[in-house]
Amino acid sequence: MLVTEIQRASNEADIPDAGRLSGWAAAAWRGAIDTEVTIRIVDEAESRALNAEYRHQPKPTNVLSFPFEAPMGVDVGLLGDLVICAPVVQREAQEQGKTPEAHWAHMVVHGMLHLEGYDHMTTDEAGRMETLETEILATLGFPNPYATEEPTASPEGC
Repeated sequence: MLVTEIQRASNEADIPDAGRLSGWAAAAWRGAIDTEVTIRIVDEAESRALNAEYRHQPKPTNVLSFPFEAPMGVDVGLLGDLVICAPVVQREAQEQGKTPEAHWAHMVVHGMLHLEGYDHMTTDEAGRMETLETEILATLGFPNPYATEEPTASPEGC
């Protein structure tokens, strides 16, 4: 079972409710053990600061994933944290011609897969991750977010 804590640190309108965010995260959870994830919804200033500190990119990004790494010998059921920038997700949805809900679901699924160890640093990794994202989103009733794109290494966020 996946327990999801939602932290809303954004004043942006049209942020999906906690139930939808939690449901999308649960759909992406591939593990067999009980764990917990925090999804923090932020504005551009917090996203920019975190992205600059941890990825050396001084700009806001759509989703950042912070896997929890327990110290040796400590067994804690924490998967990690997702930080999703509401204004960036809303802007990208509009620019990409997607519904905001579909793009939010994609960002949650994408971030969860990063927490589970998936990556997109190479074209092969990107292809595997994008295939899995597309399959998960289809089970949730959302279209393929990559329908017009080829797998590419290292997209904007993460």
